[in-house]
Order: sequence, then structure tokens, then C-alpha cells
Amino acid sequence: MKIRPFLFNLLPTKATRSPQNPALKWGRYRGLKLQMKSEAPMALTVVQVKSTKPKEKAYKLADERGLYLLVNPNGSKLWKLKYRFAGIEKKLSLGAYPEVSLSAARDAREDARKQLINNIDPGVLKNSIKRSKKLAAENSFEAIAREWHAKFSSKWTKEHGERILIRLEQNVFPWIGRRPILEVTVPELLSALRRVESRGAIETAHRILQICGQVFRYGIATGRAERNLSADLIGALAPVKKKHHASITDPIEVGKLLRTIDGYEGFFVTKCALQLAPLFFVRPGELRHAEWSEIDFENAEWRIPAEKMKMREQHIVPLSTQAITILQELKAFTGGSKYVFPSIRSSKRPMSENTVLGALRRLGYTTDEMTGHGFRSLASTLLNENGWNRDAIERQLAHAERNNIRAAYNYAQYLDERRKMMQWWADYLQALSQEKIKDFKVA
Repeated sequence: MKIRPFLFNLLPTKATRSPQNPALKWGRYRGLKLQMKSEAPMALTVVQVKSTKPKEKAYKLADERGLYLLVNPNGSKLWKLKYRFAGIEKKLSLGAYPEVSLSAARDAREDARKQLINNIDPGVLKNSIKRSKKLAAENSFEAIAREWHAKFSSKWTKEHGERILIRLEQNVFPWIGRRPILEVTVPELLSALRRVESRGAIETAHRILQICGQVFRYGIATGRAERNLSADLIGALAPVKKKHHASITDPIEVGKLLRTIDGYEGFFVTKCALQLAPLFFVRPGELRHAEWSEIDFENAEWRIPAEKMKMREQHIVPLSTQAITILQELKAFTGGSKYVFPSIRSSKRPMSENTVLGALRRLGYTTDEMTGHGFRSLASTLLNENGWNRDAIERQLAHAERNNIRAAYNYAQYLDERRKMMQWWADYLQALSQEKIKDFKVA
């Protein structure tokens, strides 16, 4: 049987293969080209994926079963899966090459196909998992702690706020920060605190436990935590040994201290701070952050704003005549600055927290003898010994008021008595300094 000529033209020949796609073969029928697939597309190889180059426009390299590599003009290579769910064609991103290899992309494709077999849309499932992870991150212990810190830090001093955040960042976040707050366990929290305790920082461990308790309470209040784990750790840490700030309380030794301060030959501003510290007996941080705008010479008082005080309530320091004299001399020197005691390096900053302590060391007093905080103990001891009203003394020391309602109104409590006490105190210290205590009338 003879083959007719026109049928012969339909047979594929080597010369008529498409140079663009060798898998396609060509025939002719009366001058028309006919395209016929001779075989299925080949799966991608590792070499192909690695060596493929970007073009002016994005293009695809097909693998098998809907998987393909999208090559973008910027050179990025993205794995995609084309699939149908409920009759609708969809696409699923499987990651970028080379982070996701060809083998890994095929594994992800097979996982998606198994989900389709179980009537699960892999794209919807992926988005659901992504949202769950984001929600877990938003509800992590660290996220809630930072939110709590941002909300309440405006009510703290800058130093206090920074100290809290540093303690969390160094001692808590590395261990339980990423955990959803609902999943944090008591042993996990205790383990983080034990690390602090093991380096001898017992007091710091207790303070961190208190901070964590506040974070958990905030989480409960905002509906993201169910219980305060810190309550279960009461008694689990080693007890804190109470430390008393070194202080001189013997009247004769106090007189020597005051005379030594009067003989200080260092920076004038530091000398004034040393002289005023026993007259005011405020906390060292409150003293060095004093501003001229807070000093009222006419009414003879220094009003410290609530945000600068440890207990977050305004505090009044009545000014004795001795204190006013020192302040007036100091104003001629630092009145152009915002701060009463500016830094020696910049008038825009207060003096360093170690200035007074360092000056005491240069005067020969060790940490076991006297500290900047010790002026408070000195005043408390001698005022009580001399018969002044204990409540007036405590109010002048700005100690905590346990009744929160009373605390909001007690900054001026016993103020008349405190004015008399502060002037008596200045006269008493002057008598000690001048060794004239025998002629001094006690209260």
C-alpha cells in the first residue's frame, strides 16, 4: 500500500522541529504548519533552577502537578502552586529559592495536595496559621510587658522606667518573652528568677518578680491572661537581707561631718549639695534633680513635683534660713541653668548620681560610714531622739502612706509643724557644727 504524498508531509522530520521547544514536532499539509505534542513537559532539575536568569519580564518554569518557579526581573525566584478548590483556580506561595529548595517545594506541594484530598483549602489554612502566630506574638509575655511599660512609664521617673525595662530585657525576655502569656508556667518563671538569684542579686530577683506580677495583672485586666503566676512564687526566693544605708547618728560625729563638709575644696556646686543634703534630707535623686522653678524664696519652700517623687505625690520641703542663704549664693552661680545642681560638664543636665557619694569619699568617709542616702537616717534618728512628732518626721521624709485616699491629700499634712521642725533642725545642725550644742535648746 502506497503512502500518499500529502500524508507524507504530516510525518515529523528533524528539520521541522521548533528551535524554541524541541519537544514539539512539525509537519506540513498544503503549506500549513501543524503542531503536535510528542511528549509531556520535563520536570525541573536542580541545575535548571539554580542557573535560570531573570529577563525583562517575569516568567514561569513549570515543574509537575501545578508547581512552578516564578522568576522576576529583579532576580527573585518564588515557588508557586496552582490548584483548584471548589471549582475555583487559586495560587499558593510556597517560599523563595534558595531558602526553599526544589525538593522542599515539592514536599510542600504534596502536603497541599493531601489537604485538598481532605477537602481543606491549603491557602486558607496557611493564612489561618499565619494569623494564629501573629496573635500569639501579640499576646506574648514580652509584647504585653512592653505594652504595660509604655502605658505606665509616663508616671515614673525616666531612670526608674529605664531600670524596669533593662531588668526585663536582660533577665526575663530571653527565657519567656516569646511565649504566649497564657502558656507561661510557674516553673518557667521561677527558672528565670533563679538565674538572677544564682549570681547573688537576691533583691533584684525579688524586684523582677514584682514587675512580672504587674505584667500578669495587666494581662488579666486586658483579657489576655487568666492568672498571676507571681503569686505562686511568694516564698520561693531566698529572703532579702535588709540593708541599712550607712549613716552617722552620733551628735558629736555629725558635728565633725558638717565641719568637714564646710571645708570641702572641690567644685562649688558639689559643696552646696553637700551642705544642703542634711538640711533637706530628701533622697539623693530628688536633690540632684532640683530645679530653680521649684524653689519659692518668698514662701520659703521647695515644692517637688509628684513625678519626681518615689511615692508619686507632691512633696514640700520648708526652707530654713540657713538653706535659703546657701541657695541664694548658689543661684548667683547656677541661676542661668534649669537645674539647681547642674553637671560640671553641661548645664543642661543635673549632676551625676555619684557626685555627692564621691565627694564624701574624697572627704575620707567610706561606704560603711556615710552615704548620700544616709542623711535621711541621720535626720530621722536625731529628730526622733529629740522628741519631734513621729508622724511629722515621716511626712517630711516622704515615706509611703498606706491609705491611698489619704495619700492623695497628705503632701501638706503637718506642714506648720514641719516648718518649725525644719528651722529647728537647721539650728541644731549649726550648733553641732560650731560645737555649741551645750547652749542649744532642744525642742
